[in-house]
Amino acid sequence: MRVVIAGASGFLGTHLTAQLRSHGHEVTPLVRREAREARESRWDPYAGVLDQTVVDSADVVVNVAGSPLFGNPHSSRYRQQLFESRIVTTRVLSEAVARAGGRPALLANNGTSYYGDHGSDVLTEDCESRGDALLTRLAREWQAATAPASEAGARVCVLRTAPVLDRASVTLKLLKGLFWCGLGARLGDGRQYFPLISLRDWVGAAVYLAESRDVSGVFNLCCPHTPTNLAFTEALAAALHRPAFLAAPAGVLRLGAGQMAPELLNSLNVRPAALERAGYDFEDEDVREVLAAALA
Repeated sequence: MRVVIAGASGFLGTHLTAQLRSHGHEVTPLVRREAREARESRWDPYAGVLDQTVVDSADVVVNVAGSPLFGNPHSSRYRQQLFESRIVTTRVLSEAVARAGGRPALLANNGTSYYGDHGSDVLTEDCESRGDALLTRLAREWQAATAPASEAGARVCVLRTAPVLDRASVTLKLLKGLFWCGLGARLGDGRQYFPLISLRDWVGAAVYLAESRDVSGVFNLCCPHTPTNLAFTEALAAALHRPAFLAAPAGVLRLGAGQMAPELLNSLNVRPAALERAGYDFEDEDVREVLAAALA
């Protein structure tokens, strides 16, 4: 199978590329610099530079490109980069798939922030999107950018990805530093649900969807049993053998995190219903298993 990947040099893209190649697939990374290897292809989505023949010959096109989520939430430039780096790249690839007659499948990364705050309600792929939080708005526009490929009849999989935990992930590195300094704390009252997924399950699910030619639609990429923030905090403290008696007040978080505060305080009790129906078998089903895999 021929796979084209945008964002192949990033955290998710690096591991996805390696796994696809280990399965015997031919992977062509799209790079913003000049291509250094025969299997690379240069593109510039903001200038409309893309080798259409690379897409025409692909079986699957994957977009995991995007600027880092960690940044200054009070900066308009940061917010603009969040949107453009995801929406423009997705739209350009979606249009290229459409020009290829919809023959290649499109796997487009997205986020569980799409749903917005739903309290304790269980969220499957059919649930509505609520509110106007920054990443909720982003996820809606990000998904809408796949429309050209869908309208051309392509198989499209939208990957609503929860925070991916691994020892090399920015999220876990930051949390480990805080916990080792004795600053581990629940966020607000800790009752909000906090979806997550291990790196090996994210990669496993993405490869499974790439190889499963009869499935399409929206897929929640998260572990089957979503913990509350309090349960996550206690599990991480136990795994690191560190205390976590503190609480970060919601008001302080809203002041410090600005438009990113909903990502810390919103409750998303997400379930990977579509992925389970498609037959994917999770290796890490709950917070303790996810953390054990991430910290191994």
